[in-house]
Amino acid sequence: MVDADTVALESLTRVLVRIAWDSAHAAPPGVTFPQMRLLLMADGLGRVPSSALATALGVNASSVTRLADRLAAAGYLVRGEDPHKRSVVTLEVTDRGRRVVAKVMHRRHAALHAVLTQVPQAHRSAVVAAARTLVSAAAAVPEVGSAGPGPL
Repeated sequence: MVDADTVALESLTRVLVRIAWDSAHAAPPGVTFPQMRLLLMADGLGRVPSSALATALGVNASSVTRLADRLAAAGYLVRGEDPHKRSVVTLEVTDRGRRVVAKVMHRRHAALHAVLTQVPQAHRSAVVAAARTLVSAAAAVPEVGSAGPGPL
């Protein structure tokens, strides 16, 4: 039997994943959820070797290559090479891709703000403090970590 506290966190997880999922759909038509995850991670990392991006996303290199091919063809991502190791393919989000990331994150932040406005003011700082505490606690659990599987 699962305890009530764990059930409460599971409910919170569903809400937060729903917000992340819905915000990702602010991307232009044709940009899939996995492609959006790649854009979000690449935007946060800057110019990065494709192998490092695959590791950060927790996927294999061939998956990144397929996703990157489609994103590059649409103008959201640009390929390059490491000036010190020409065999290393780098990926970087373009200005067009950054606008997509900004739109998705704006939608996510608006949804999170809307949820917070439903929390009575007297409890809001406690909710935010609890969120920070949970993120710190997650970082101490090796199987979980605070970053998770990359952005959703």
